Amino acid sequence: MSKIIEGLLYSESHEWVKVEGDIAVIGVSDFAQKEMGDITYVDMPDVDDEVTAEEDFGALESVKASSDLISPVSGVVVEKNEELEDQPELINQDAYANWIIKVKMSDVSELEKLLDAKGYAAITE
Repeated sequence: MSKIIEGLLYSESHEWVKVEGDIAVIGVSDFAQKEMGDITYVDMPDVDDEVTAEEDFGALESVKASSDLISPVSGVVVEKNEELEDQPELINQDAYANWIIKVKMSDVSELEKLLDAKGYAAITE
């Protein structure tokens, strides 16, 4: 069973969002990292890049596959997790402790389209 954390929001493409004011901290779910296997590379946008809800902002690569990362919200990247450049396996160790990017949201109403923990659990069972 994959770990799902109450209080986070989830997209159907398996990204999670932690809302901190107008900042969305974005990562991938435990379900996603288990499906991928050993993650070998994280492709991330740079700070000041714009991301758009429901469009890809990067990718995860594993020994098995490559998977696009789909942004749950629109906005501007204010920080990226540089630790993942040298240690992409951190996502396998703890998908929720190791966020990928932080985005200053341009439209917080986009959060309403996301799933809560119960809704996300229903699509991953």
